[in-house]
Amino acid sequence: MTKKTIIFLIIMSLAIGLSAATLKSPNGNFTLDFSLQNDGTPTYSLTYKGKTVIKPSKLGFEIKGDQNGDFSGAWVTDKEAQSSLHSNFQIADTKTAAFDETWKPVWGEEKEIRNHYNELAVLLKQQQSNRQMLIRFRLFNDGLGFRYEFPEQKELTYFIIEEELTQFAMAGDHKAIWIPGDYDTQEYDYTISKLSEIRGLFAKAITGNTSQTPIYPLSVQTSLQMKSAEGLYINLHEAALINFSCMNLTLDDRDFIFQAHLTPDAQGNKGHIQAPSVSPWRTVIVSEDARDILASRITLNLNEPCKIADVSWIKPVKYIGVWWEMITGKSEWSYTNDFSTVQIGISDYAAAKPHGRHAATTENVKKYIDFAAKHGFGGVLVEGWNIGWEDWFDKSKDFVFDFVTPYPDFDVKELHRYAKSKGVKLIMHHETSASTRNYERHLDAAYQFMKDNGYDAVKSGYVGDMLPRGEHHYSQWIVNHYQYCVEKAADYQIMVNAHEAVRPTGICRTYPNLIGNESARGTEYQAFGGNTANHATVLPFTRQIGGPMDYTPGIFEQDISKLNPNNHSHVNATIANQLAMYVTLYSPLQMAADLPENYDRFPDAFQFIKDVAVDWDETRYLEAEPGEYLTIARRAKGTNDWYIGGVSGYNAHTADIKLDFLPKGKTCEATIYQDAPNAHYKTNPQAYVISKIKVTDKSKLKAFAAPGGGFAVSIKEVK
Repeated sequence: MTKKTIIFLIIMSLAIGLSAATLKSPNGNFTLDFSLQNDGTPTYSLTYKGKTVIKPSKLGFEIKGDQNGDFSGAWVTDKEAQSSLHSNFQIADTKTAAFDETWKPVWGEEKEIRNHYNELAVLLKQQQSNRQMLIRFRLFNDGLGFRYEFPEQKELTYFIIEEELTQFAMAGDHKAIWIPGDYDTQEYDYTISKLSEIRGLFAKAITGNTSQTPIYPLSVQTSLQMKSAEGLYINLHEAALINFSCMNLTLDDRDFIFQAHLTPDAQGNKGHIQAPSVSPWRTVIVSEDARDILASRITLNLNEPCKIADVSWIKPVKYIGVWWEMITGKSEWSYTNDFSTVQIGISDYAAAKPHGRHAATTENVKKYIDFAAKHGFGGVLVEGWNIGWEDWFDKSKDFVFDFVTPYPDFDVKELHRYAKSKGVKLIMHHETSASTRNYERHLDAAYQFMKDNGYDAVKSGYVGDMLPRGEHHYSQWIVNHYQYCVEKAADYQIMVNAHEAVRPTGICRTYPNLIGNESARGTEYQAFGGNTANHATVLPFTRQIGGPMDYTPGIFEQDISKLNPNNHSHVNATIANQLAMYVTLYSPLQMAADLPENYDRFPDAFQFIKDVAVDWDETRYLEAEPGEYLTIARRAKGTNDWYIGGVSGYNAHTADIKLDFLPKGKTCEATIYQDAPNAHYKTNPQAYVISKIKVTDKSKLKAFAAPGGGFAVSIKEVK
């Protein structure tokens, strides 16, 4: 070999070193490869145990700004000023690191969480413009997280994102569990199909939904759960969505490539950025075992540690509420139908004639308080307590709530006194009517009103089109509003359960007072025509990857016409299925959503809801197949009591459960609640059987779940 050849090879190896980098997970199962294409476009790929998960996929952004990279001039749209952040890069520096810690969540599915990853940080410098962008990869034993970072620099201070160009190139035509991309709602039924079939099913998937803005071309929402022909389970999502637009995924169904599609603001822009700044993390969770998808804590680990110094006031709670009777149409949120006597801003409803169907009356709420106290529930949610619902239902009046003025038949002080005497907390309801600026104006007064009257938690709602600018529910501006409310609530020591807000992305680690979210199709849709019978087997793999859901389970009367003769909806789940969801759908905020009188009809089944915990020290995922079945066991916080929940989809399922997680050498009593052999979610949903047996860590259980059914088990040590 000549000296010239050796020099050439050294130069080539240096060049390769400056245009590529590799990272492995701590256990070596994952390999991330980063490289620059010939035109300087950054790309990455991911393999798991030698199997391709993500084929080479592009990274970057389309941006626009003024010529100087700041606000000193007008926004321009010529091609040069829009110079992209997706090509003409060189690698300026790479750094690697390893990290391993164990941290304790304020509440959660286990008392400790391990955060273990290897990291690669690639600093890119763009030729000609000299702009810099850093891409940070963290490779865990269960998957990948990566984000973009924009360092402080003269060449890039202020800019507008036109679109994020992050790709996820799939290795095949995977089976996917998906809902259509949307800027304003996640409340769809899930569709299960191959990627190649999404186009043909897309229009059907949005039919009948209330959304005004389905995304075209072809787009789906995260968290997206897939399964490859080789048996790999792959989940795509995002973590730490702060000061950024929510991500959807547009699908190229010819080459099976997903590309990020950010939610636009009222002007069509995807984000206003001021460096230094970071994007949310893009996440890829992978395993050969579906149970590992549920066990992954990547989403939480990619969020910052808790920022609340004193968390003693943040307490998981099981609650009931004045809610289901309005959802089903049995009663109403509003006080009167006499609209002529009610004007915007008028707090005195004395002249109005009550229609007699108002639910949030002092007398009715006291009944719920009594029921909660009798059965050991910590809270009672009350909706429809404050003035304005009449005008809110009449959109022509453009009414906005003030969050402090009750209806004449709702005595705030008396109910505070009465609830306190019974050892029960009332839970506030704030329907913002999607008027975010109005809510922010009233927020301090509303939160102080809560503290003055004994409310420690609030359920907020954002039903309707966003006011005043015509924003979307998931744009950067509105995402910042949700975050503002959570942080402001922490100042007042208030827990937040946000409905119709952006889907969670693990922010509850940083702000654990965000104790619940809806952000998916919940139990209320059972009164609007019903959910699919496999819904409970899907949510843990999709919506709950980002955090707990206030699903509001516990419906014992499936025939809604028995509550409201004009509503012929059917709850597509058995009673045993409803019990199981208190374990399988994790939340530190769990509602027993049905009416008290329906629980009184089935006191033996209701006992499980009374007993089951809402905070846990340990969780075992016993079996799982997305859309088919799911069985989870959890140990209650500070005890040796275990609870098991199992749910099935459209087909019946029998679980074989090893109890080897029980205390060694201890005899326990298991109470088993399961579907009767002839149970069925549609034709015989109230058929269940209850049995008690003695068990040890050597025992095995068989538990039956009918179609749309389930089973629940409580296990307590025999003293």
